[in-house]
Amino acid sequence: MIGGLMTEKITILHTNDLHSHFENWPRIRRYILETRNKLLLEKNSSVITVDLGDAVDRVHPLTEVTNGQANVELLNQIHYDAVTIGNNEGLTNTHEQLNQLYNDANFDVILGNILDMKTKLMPKWSQPAKIITTPKKTRILILGLTAPYLLTYPILGWRPIEPEKILPKLLKRYAGQYDIVVLLSHLGLPEDQLLARKFPELNVIIGSHTHHLLVHGQRVNTSLLAAAEKWGHYIGQITLTVDHSHQITDSDAMVVKTSTLPELPEDQEEIEGYEETGEKLLARNKLARIKEPMTTSLTGNSRLVNEGLHAIMEKANTSAGILSSGLFLRDLPKGIVDRNALHQMLPHAMHVMRVTLGGYDLWRLIKEMEKNRNFLIKFPQKGMGFRGKVFGELHYSGLRYDSDTGRLFYREELVSPIKKYQIAMPDHYLFIPFFPTLEIVGHNEILYDENLRDVFGDYMAKHYPING
Repeated sequence: MIGGLMTEKITILHTNDLHSHFENWPRIRRYILETRNKLLLEKNSSVITVDLGDAVDRVHPLTEVTNGQANVELLNQIHYDAVTIGNNEGLTNTHEQLNQLYNDANFDVILGNILDMKTKLMPKWSQPAKIITTPKKTRILILGLTAPYLLTYPILGWRPIEPEKILPKLLKRYAGQYDIVVLLSHLGLPEDQLLARKFPELNVIIGSHTHHLLVHGQRVNTSLLAAAEKWGHYIGQITLTVDHSHQITDSDAMVVKTSTLPELPEDQEEIEGYEETGEKLLARNKLARIKEPMTTSLTGNSRLVNEGLHAIMEKANTSAGILSSGLFLRDLPKGIVDRNALHQMLPHAMHVMRVTLGGYDLWRLIKEMEKNRNFLIKFPQKGMGFRGKVFGELHYSGLRYDSDTGRLFYREELVSPIKKYQIAMPDHYLFIPFFPTLEIVGHNEILYDENLRDVFGDYMAKHYPING
């Protein structure tokens, strides 16, 4: 009570960047459902539940085999009020898969900055905003924005819009219809801080994407920023105290560490069930038959890297290729190769890229690779499509660098500074900071129709047929 007037308590429970880490899901689900029920029994109390995207990650076999629809079924168990998408939903699904991903969702997808390039409209599965009115008539405008990958979204037929461009339009469109604004941001902490300084109307910005943890939130300008790290390690909880004129008088943010929550005996069975179901369904899809095992090795010769080089060169129609050994997480035993074995070996969210460079720039790229070669072998690589442990050793096919003379050969011909050359490699190399030549001068065509795993699978099916 303030001055004899009733105040209202609004709690926002939030999750983000689960990345298909289902091992935390039973405890998260139980905590959110129990906490929501408890809070709703309190007087003048309301609860909003939201997810910030990257709930989906094809590293998990069940996500891979269902194209993320199993993840949506799990989110349905909580009946979120609103979710937005992350780059994993947006960029590891084809246009058609993303259009179907939320068919059976029992929650609203809020996304204000992606358009369908064909229709020039927002996708049919999302809405630009949602207004939630509490029992005490406080109107909360929920906005959702995702990281606008300007390079890759258009390849899939989506046009991303930068947050600073769309936010003023959204705030103007809903002017007079809200008391409080909550932004579901899959943009990353630096962008959240920037938006808080630029748009004082944003009362709460719930963040994700950069996997940052704000244990007690962060105040920037008039905004409260909140974030709960990654993989379901934490559940976020924001409490807003609102007066009779629907203005926030107090706000705070906290997180609950999932590992401290009680575990039930059946949790483990549920978690293992997701893994086993995914693996079984993937294993039904037989691709190839090999007479000898294909082994991988972090350093030195690797049969899998050699096959992988041939696969990406065939896909990109080039005479040279570059791959790193850290991509191959396990060997392929002799016999039948199925989609499960392929997924376990190459769980990455990356694609083949055809790079065209002039001779001098190709020489410069190889110099960058040679300079970083030893450093990268055991470098613990994270993100940017990579789902392994370490980067590994760089291998070339169709390229030979003579370290004594500093000369580079393409198909055993000395590289000419005035000629153009094409090389196949993973698009991952464009997004990590070690090979700047690619971004500065490379003509980079990302072959987005298939991921690296499926390119390798097609190659295996063609060269090592089941009936061969």
